[in-house]
Amino acid sequence: MLDCINETFGLHKVDLRTYSPLALAFIGDSVFATVVKAVIIERGNCPGNKLHYYSAHLVRAESQALMYDLWKECISEEEAVILQRGHNAKTVNKAKNATDADYRKATAVETLTGYLFLAGEEERLCELIRMGIEAVYAADAKEEQ
Repeated sequence: MLDCINETFGLHKVDLRTYSPLALAFIGDSVFATVVKAVIIERGNCPGNKLHYYSAHLVRAESQALMYDLWKECISEEEAVILQRGHNAKTVNKAKNATDADYRKATAVETLTGYLFLAGEEERLCELIRMGIEAVYAADAKEEQ
């Protein structure tokens, strides 16, 4: 998809190391939400309010913090550097319904998501998000018991 965007708009590749972690998180937020929404809609048609509920549950800071903890254990050194840069980024915004620790982890997840998207690593991105979604659903099931 990124190749199509670059070609259509006459953009050129930029060294991703020059982007700030918050710039990567900016695009990563949208990419993460888009992947989650695509997964939810492909699982079956349902009313819009349920689609929103399922999506919001997965993209909230608490769920992304759980994904952060999981990802830290299974990513490459290069990905770990990007994740850490996102975690250490100084944000101006605060999440309304999240702890500072969860918000920092969520920013890190979005940073790595943005990096992998811009690097053209869609398969790796989808693999990590799949693992994250499965972990959130497993944690939900454990809480319900």
